[in-house]
Amino acid sequence: MISVALAKGRLANESAELLEKCGVDASVVFSDTRKLVLESPDKKFSFFLVKPADVPTYVEYGIADLGIVGKDTLLEHEKDLYEMLDLKFEPCRLCVAGYPEKKELLTNPHLRVATKYVHTARKLYAERGEEVEIIPLNGSIELAPVTGLSDVIFDVVQTGGTLRANGLVVLEEVFDISARLVVNKVSLKTKAGEILPLIDKMREIVG
Repeated sequence: MISVALAKGRLANESAELLEKCGVDASVVFSDTRKLVLESPDKKFSFFLVKPADVPTYVEYGIADLGIVGKDTLLEHEKDLYEMLDLKFEPCRLCVAGYPEKKELLTNPHLRVATKYVHTARKLYAERGEEVEIIPLNGSIELAPVTGLSDVIFDVVQTGGTLRANGLVVLEEVFDISARLVVNKVSLKTKAGEILPLIDKMREIVG
């Protein structure tokens, strides 16, 4: 049996749709259930429905052979696994955003950056040789510059609607983000006969 960790919500449904196109019976993922572990009717696959941030952990530890999760999560957690394929759905950007007049302050050594991507932000600014104050937040990141908690935010932007509604704009696009297929290193060796053909089918479908 091949186990797959899926991020709960829309990403799980899109992942299941892709798996179905590859010949995997992932219909149980669409069922209205509170179960967190689901098995395909043919007993060839099991699916773990977890929070996005936990997908890489389940794959790294080998609880799941495969996982599908956003690149932003992989950047933030840097787990020991193989990133095999860009699945090209759920596209967005990891950006620095704030008020338009703040663009001139982006290299300010006293810049305050609010984000839930604390590790990624620290690494980004360290690589640039810039010292900034990172303010960790877990939700409603856009509120930070509006209230004066931070100068800018570092966050995922999809449509930009929330930014515009709060008078904010993208000041810098840093990373292109999309869903990625990740694989446990040991599973890729021990279950190569099952996993590699599935990866080939996915690659053919997503182009």
